[in-house]
Amino acid sequence: MIAGVSTSCLYPRPVEDSLYDLAVNGISAVEIFINTHSELKKSFACAMAETLKRFDVKCLAVHPFTCEIEPMMFFSDYERRMDDMLEYYKLYFQFMNTVGAETFVFHGGKGGPSTSREMFCERYSKLYRTGKEFGVTVALENVARCLSGTSGFIRDVSGILGNECAFVIDTKQALSAKENPFSFLEAGGKRIVHTHISDSGEMGDCLLIGRGRFPVKKYLTRLNELNPESGVILELYRSGFTGISDLVKSNNVLSKMIEGL
Repeated sequence: MIAGVSTSCLYPRPVEDSLYDLAVNGISAVEIFINTHSELKKSFACAMAETLKRFDVKCLAVHPFTCEIEPMMFFSDYERRMDDMLEYYKLYFQFMNTVGAETFVFHGGKGGPSTSREMFCERYSKLYRTGKEFGVTVALENVARCLSGTSGFIRDVSGILGNECAFVIDTKQALSAKENPFSFLEAGGKRIVHTHISDSGEMGDCLLIGRGRFPVKKYLTRLNELNPESGVILELYRSGFTGISDLVKSNNVLSKMIEGL
């Protein structure tokens, strides 16, 4: 497993500046959060790739700014939207090929009368297969406000699609859904390829590692048993830390925990 930090932690700082700040402070792995369409241009991707290469930083995953419209574009009754969005998401996959990322974070749908598990899996599998054409794994994240917000849904998707699916587990989103993050670990099993991790406790659900009571080491131990190749990304809201030194310290704690497994 590899520990890293999401550029989203530093939002609304421009993503290229966020990447530079993390890299120059010794962060060796990142998740890049694309914030707008112009950041998908080839020239922008090449500049990001150059920063990664210059500082020997690995990009583990990419998160799309279009996640909020995924319910409408992928899971409505107007199928042409799905066709158009599949083409648009190829821009992300091309970006990922340039920066060397392999995991794409997907929120999916929010539900509705037409969104059965079967329909969800049919649409998601089309995107998953499209990603594979680029060497990219499209991984469904548990997001409290989405269908994926329950461990039961993750388990059902895994059961229906078998090896044609992958998952991102977000510990704070699990708590927001009033579920135990370990329930999502067991639901996703060996198909978990990525984690958004933070500590939690009396002070909140999105804390620096060591500021709460979440059994981080226990979580990492189980994740390592399921998939030792999984990425572990620190993802905090801007209100959850003071400065970049906090992110570096938490990343170092995660890295040492992983080294000790």
